[in-house]
Amino acid sequence: MSITPLHILYVDDEAAYHRLFKRGILSDSRYKTETATNGEEALQRIADSQVDVVITDIRMPRMNGLALLSAIREQYPDIFVLIVTSVDSASEAVQALKAGAYDYILKPLDMDMIRKQLDKIYQHKQLLQQAITAQNDEFRFENIVGRDPAMFKLYEQIDCVAATDSTVLIHGESGTGKELIAAAIHARSNRKNHPFICVNCAAFTDTLVSSALFGHEKGAFTGALSRHIGHFESASGGTIFLDEIGDIPQQTQVSLLRVLELGSFYRVGGNSPISVDVRIVCATNRDLTLAMKEKFFREDLFYRINVVSLTAPPLRTRKADIPLLAQYFLEKFNQKIGKAIPCIEPDALALLTQHEWPGNVRELINTIERAVVFCKGSSITTEHLPATLQGTTQGKNTPLLSRQDTSLATMEQALILSVLESKSWNLSQAADALGIARGTLYSKMERYGIPKHL
Repeated sequence: MSITPLHILYVDDEAAYHRLFKRGILSDSRYKTETATNGEEALQRIADSQVDVVITDIRMPRMNGLALLSAIREQYPDIFVLIVTSVDSASEAVQALKAGAYDYILKPLDMDMIRKQLDKIYQHKQLLQQAITAQNDEFRFENIVGRDPAMFKLYEQIDCVAATDSTVLIHGESGTGKELIAAAIHARSNRKNHPFICVNCAAFTDTLVSSALFGHEKGAFTGALSRHIGHFESASGGTIFLDEIGDIPQQTQVSLLRVLELGSFYRVGGNSPISVDVRIVCATNRDLTLAMKEKFFREDLFYRINVVSLTAPPLRTRKADIPLLAQYFLEKFNQKIGKAIPCIEPDALALLTQHEWPGNVRELINTIERAVVFCKGSSITTEHLPATLQGTTQGKNTPLLSRQDTSLATMEQALILSVLESKSWNLSQAADALGIARGTLYSKMERYGIPKHL
């Protein structure tokens, strides 16, 4: 399946690096390149044309690379940003990654390394277009919905680790979808035709967790009227997902360590070891290094489960996914509740996009379900959203409009929606009909909270 070339914008105040960059990828027909000399010029280029990737130097006059990164993540969250920095600026590279950069590149420019990074992004774009075609305009990776660049990094990591039997530890705040990540690892592994068992370790008392995980023999304790097969035996040949691993009591941690080291365990009250072939994936929202220091979590167990570490990004750092997820859950709850609400109004979508989502995707799910329950009209509006979301669009990044400006903005918003609908949401055709650049259309859609797919 052929896709349009990646549009790459290289930003640097040194002209020599412009020439070096253009020569380095000139022969590759998959890439279209242009340059800018500072952050302000870069933002104007992005507004005037569709840009897929920005490669920016971190130290520039007027607007440095970190400020440009912040502006892009706020206004164009689906653009991949690569930061260029020097060897002696490791702290700046770390800061950029935390702020949402896809990766960093060292100066002097290593064009082979840059091409490798661009190849990965090109493959991501291929995957995106194929998935949208297959899923009726809804991007999904296994059971995960998301198209933000931060999610593409996660998908790549899942693909790599799924092909192995390595133990995985997934970090992430509550509600970020750690179980979905574990399920995706299992679904892409050689164990996919065997059981996938999920265990919430925080749901059991200290006395019952060992029985739940490893089973027990008849008479092992009061009430043990028959032999019980635990989750590890049930998962034999497949994958066991231990959610909230930090809540396992220390005695059970010893038994879990044995499984990891020897591949065997004892049922509670049993005398014979039971061997199992199980892949272990764990998750936590706690700082296990702190738990180790405070002697709540065994250090040897931590290093056994932390062979491969993945991080589920919080929803506030993947704003590009909020309209996509909101529409996905709208359709899901339409089916569940028996309604046929086709869309979310732009004002309501703007509120959803601006909200910080401390409860992450789980909070968004609850918000959309609530809206569907209370909606009696043909679309979700701001009145269907909880009070905690009201007024969030008037934050520091959203200018206050006069009454006249608001009226004009409402008219422009209505015009854009009308043209998009008339062009079946083909953004290139809509931009041509409106007489503006596609990048400008993107900017206006972001401003009015209009999703790119409905």
